[in-house]
Amino acid sequence: MALASRYGWDAQAVIAPAQVSLAGTLICTREFDRGEQWLDRARRATRSEGEPGVRLLVHLTSAMLAAARGQHPETLAELTAAEQVQAHMVSRDGLSSRVTAWTIATRARLGTVDRARADLAALDDRQAAAAEIRNADAVLHLAEQDPGGARRALRPVLDGTAPVTSFLTPIEARLLDALACRDLGDEHGAGAAVEQALNLAEPDRMILPFVMTGAWELLDALPRKTSHAALVSDILDTVRGDTPDRSAPGPAEELSPSELRVLRYLPTNLTRPEIAAELSVSLNTVNTHIRRIYAKLGAGNRSSAVHRGRELRLLSNGRG
Repeated sequence: MALASRYGWDAQAVIAPAQVSLAGTLICTREFDRGEQWLDRARRATRSEGEPGVRLLVHLTSAMLAAARGQHPETLAELTAAEQVQAHMVSRDGLSSRVTAWTIATRARLGTVDRARADLAALDDRQAAAAEIRNADAVLHLAEQDPGGARRALRPVLDGTAPVTSFLTPIEARLLDALACRDLGDEHGAGAAVEQALNLAEPDRMILPFVMTGAWELLDALPRKTSHAALVSDILDTVRGDTPDRSAPGPAEELSPSELRVLRYLPTNLTRPEIAAELSVSLNTVNTHIRRIYAKLGAGNRSSAVHRGRELRLLSNGRG
């Protein structure tokens, strides 16, 4: 995109796939405003031209943004627009199952369960076997207060036999399974499923599935010593509308990878000896890293270091 801008192509339809792909990545990782900026560029570039598949992706990504902000009617509107584009395409592409699945799930979340169930029943066996559709079926079962049915729908996704087209799908499946376990009174199963989802989400800091499914409500019940404390904190901040200030100036000196690893434990309730145990280093090493973190961030204590780290996105961009 930088190269396209240099040559004056950044408003052309040819660069829209890159723009909307970046927008989707930013939205998945909580940077909603930046994602919307790139999404707007892609919208403008495809308004009068562009391949149907790209316009479909623009609508799908717009639906992701609306869902991330809890705007279910707007989510459905974008998915409906995506379906209209899809109807004029010669063949179904890799996005089709996601559009259909998220449309069904969004209808269920809006309370139009009968319409969602009818949409699901209209699919053929091949379409219904997709992992994304299985997830949507689970959302429907949960809306119908049938957690056992939700778990049965998810089984092929969880055991890896259902075909998957989106990297978000396995995370979403485990979160839906966690919600079903909770409704069945299985707190241990719910906690294990959430931890599995966090394991999958951690490498790329995928926050969107936790917001979309409503499974963030389960995070408060996680053990105090979860190894994903920083990610959990970011998810809860997202739901509560606490977004970092990207205009804040950077640290006086960049934190090292080891310092970043220690920083990510500071929002937790872990003591310094417990952090040392988690990282398999000595307490003296942790103390040294924390002193350097404070100095580089201009912080006087743990709380202000956490606040500064969030301002600088050091606690939510997967570094370290």
